[in-house]
Amino acid sequence: MIRSRFQFPIGMSRDAGVNLHLHRHNFRFPPCLTTVRRHPTVSLLRFSPITPKLLLRHRFKSNTNFIPMASAANNPTDNTHVENPGSDDLRPTTPEQRTLAWPEMALLWIGLVVGVPAYYLAGSLVDLGMAWWQGIATVVAANAVTLIALILTGHPGTKYGISFPVFARSSFGIHGAHIPTLLRALIGCGWYGIETWIAGEAIFLLLPESIKNSSFSQVLPWLGTSPLAFTCFLAFWVVQLASVWKGMDGIRKLETISAPILVFLTMGLLIWSCVRAGGFGHMLSLNSKLSSSEFWALFFPSLTANISFWATLALNIPDFTRYAKSQKDQIIGQLGLPVFMGAFTFVGVAVTSSTGVIFGHIISNPIDLLGHIGGFATKVLAIFGIILATVTTNVAANVVAPANALVNLSPSYFTFTRGALLTAVIGIVFQPWRLLSSSESFVYTWLVGYSALLGPIGGVMVADYYFLRKRELIVEDLYSSSPTGAYYYSGGFNLTAVAALVVGVLPVIPGFLEKVKIVSKVPEVFTVIYGNAWFISSFIAGFCYWGLSVLLKRRKVSSCLGPQL
Repeated sequence: MIRSRFQFPIGMSRDAGVNLHLHRHNFRFPPCLTTVRRHPTVSLLRFSPITPKLLLRHRFKSNTNFIPMASAANNPTDNTHVENPGSDDLRPTTPEQRTLAWPEMALLWIGLVVGVPAYYLAGSLVDLGMAWWQGIATVVAANAVTLIALILTGHPGTKYGISFPVFARSSFGIHGAHIPTLLRALIGCGWYGIETWIAGEAIFLLLPESIKNSSFSQVLPWLGTSPLAFTCFLAFWVVQLASVWKGMDGIRKLETISAPILVFLTMGLLIWSCVRAGGFGHMLSLNSKLSSSEFWALFFPSLTANISFWATLALNIPDFTRYAKSQKDQIIGQLGLPVFMGAFTFVGVAVTSSTGVIFGHIISNPIDLLGHIGGFATKVLAIFGIILATVTTNVAANVVAPANALVNLSPSYFTFTRGALLTAVIGIVFQPWRLLSSSESFVYTWLVGYSALLGPIGGVMVADYYFLRKRELIVEDLYSSSPTGAYYYSGGFNLTAVAALVVGVLPVIPGFLEKVKIVSKVPEVFTVIYGNAWFISSFIAGFCYWGLSVLLKRRKVSSCLGPQL
């Protein structure tokens, strides 16, 4: 038995006895264990009560949410001794910065949910043939799944005060974290362009008819849109940058102020459609245009698309939960997503259905709906609501993650503001007017397509944090580029995580190529995989990462520690 090899003083714990034994006998850690920190409040080594294997186990005695640094043992909330933080934007938040209670987290979701894409997504389900209740049920089910992902990935943000780029270092490596953060940033840039284009369309509606009918409104084939529409897009693009100039503090104030205004305007739109359509009887009487087999063939891709709608936030939610007061606040606050998304979906479906009565045909695009609403004052008020909803969604959902990713990429050059500016520039390159050309291209090409990238990233990070690390991180090493750091892996890259990411994406590629018409036909199994891209890719990547990590860790521990004791 392994206990017979050590004699511990009476009353001394096994962990303390092992450490004392190693100290007396001048035990030298093998290279694979040089990342262990000599910390007065840490039990460095612990023997498993089940097997005689030596396990690494970092057990912090602090009862605070913030894990103490090695140089701050007597002050667990002091994060001023972080090694090489790179930028103030990436430092762990201090207790004074953690001011978000659950009502403020819920208000954040109002600003995020109330927007044209969310309305358009709900209305497009009815447009594609679903009954009103099927569309709402699909959205609510998808957001319930997304809520689980949000709470899981939001936990380390609140516990350690770290942002998404820093959290990604624990699983992908100090340098490898650039891969998931830049992929997330790229998709955020695309969304930024989409939201900005939508607001630009609203501005276009306010222009005089003489200008809208001029030669400047003619579509240029090489551009894909008209110079006039592109100018409106650029005008809002410039104005919107002012909202992110003050960083996260400015974004938080904007979300808090705008939330009640957006609720008021949303209720106004619902009441308008109810009065004009003579109630919701028409909506309630609408039946599905789909057969049972057609519905299920549409349901799962639609479920994936709705999950993908918030899959971006599900990854970088630590950027917000790091400011939460407690885990309770971040969890209760996150419940705002399915609640408010369900309510706003009802508004979107109700208004979309009522347009069939009011105008004789379904109008799922709210911008097109504005063109049919009479009265200049009504138009101005509605356009104000769209612009406000666009700004609140855009700056919170599509600027924070890309900006932080760029700061993480080059802390010496990028600040949050510079990162936000580059995000806006790349948003133009995405040519959002092409992505919004139809419901199918928006839902099944854009949303489902990028879920194949975000799903595997989330799968790897969740598997690493919950199943391998048991929610314990060494915050000091998250900011250290030392080769002896716990998250340095191989040259700063965790090749296991990168391999799992690639394996998770590969099965989705054939279906995507068929969807964008690069290939004409693929086997049916790949079409099914593509329709469920987020679920399948995240599970494959998470399982592969967990399995490979456990296998490699067992081999490494047995080879390194076997001869030492």
